[in-house]
Amino acid sequence: STAISRVDPQAILIDYQGDGDLAAIGTNNLIHAASRGENMAIFFVNNALYGMTGGQMAPTTLLGQVTTTTPHGRKAEQEGFPMKVSEMIATLEAPAFVARVSLHNPQHIMKARTAIRRALKAQIEKRGFTLVEILAACPVNWKVAPTDAITWMEEYMLPYYDLGVFKDDLDQRVPKRTVTPIMDPGKVKQLLELESEEEVRQEPQVLTLPETRFKIAGFGGQGVLSLGSALAQLGAQQGYHVSWLPSYGPEMRGGTANCSVVIHQEQIGSPVVDHPDVLIAMNQPSLECFLPDVPPGGLVIYNRSMIADVMIREDVRSVGVPATDIAKEVGNVRTANSVLLGAYLELTHTFTVDQALRVFTRFFPKQSLININREALLRGMASVEESRSLKAGSH
Repeated sequence: STAISRVDPQAILIDYQGDGDLAAIGTNNLIHAASRGENMAIFFVNNALYGMTGGQMAPTTLLGQVTTTTPHGRKAEQEGFPMKVSEMIATLEAPAFVARVSLHNPQHIMKARTAIRRALKAQIEKRGFTLVEILAACPVNWKVAPTDAITWMEEYMLPYYDLGVFKDDLDQRVPKRTVTPIMDPGKVKQLLELESEEEVRQEPQVLTLPETRFKIAGFGGQGVLSLGSALAQLGAQQGYHVSWLPSYGPEMRGGTANCSVVIHQEQIGSPVVDHPDVLIAMNQPSLECFLPDVPPGGLVIYNRSMIADVMIREDVRSVGVPATDIAKEVGNVRTANSVLLGAYLELTHTFTVDQALRVFTRFFPKQSLININREALLRGMASVEESRSLKAGSH
């Protein structure tokens, strides 16, 4: 809703939510949207449990109330106290209208109708954030007859959840007349320090495959994510659709890390790569982990310096490059990823050296780093040529 309100300020936004998605799963989103005063009307149905997924305890479940996850009743010392959403939101400055109503009898149904109309009118007039909490029965999950459910509401819900208007500043609010934003591509490129569109986007050359999916993996600190980012930028630079999905977590601190890259001539449906066309493995655990996922005919490039026990499948194309050894010879062990990038360029001819160097100028702040990575890239390409020559000589 926030996204829609920003790109289409004239849209009338109505959010219909329950205890779980608003008060549990979406608490963070609710509070911040309310604090920003987004133009939206939220109608929050409070029936004191998860009514559509099995009757589990919700943040609004009352003390002592039996649910599927509190079979002995909710206890304050174990599950905490029921959350009073309306009171909480009313303490924020930005919300313009906050009320709690009930549907337990015709009189209160009419009051609920009035509150809902006021919230909708405020949304139409763009007067800010409004929330109407609606107490409602749930006979099925309360395991009572519909008539008894009304009695249960009166005896248990109403004493805890006070009815009424907690905040109403609508008459003092100036309508928000936000103009639909118009993005200037030139300004965006200037802010992002990008080159002009003519310099960046070129006619895509034919890829080895209509869609190339990469998995790059290795130890944390080997430049795995940077290599993936470089490949994605190479594709974007040539006018392709690209995605780059890094794997974060504890593995980033010295364990295994990986990223997925997709380069496609059409729009990309998902950035997740389960079966990579190209696997670049920088260490033994990565090769063992992801090699089974490479489909027949795929390309596997591995760091021969760190992978001694090689058991490559016969139905894939595999090339071992002593990337770490070459990087040490170049003068910086952290350039091993550039060595492997060079090997990929030489094996596929998908991109040129000049195109890769253009990416390096954006990656590295110093000319010395550009130079050493350029050397590593060229050495990676040469290592593939040397490997081919040795194989030809042996025949």
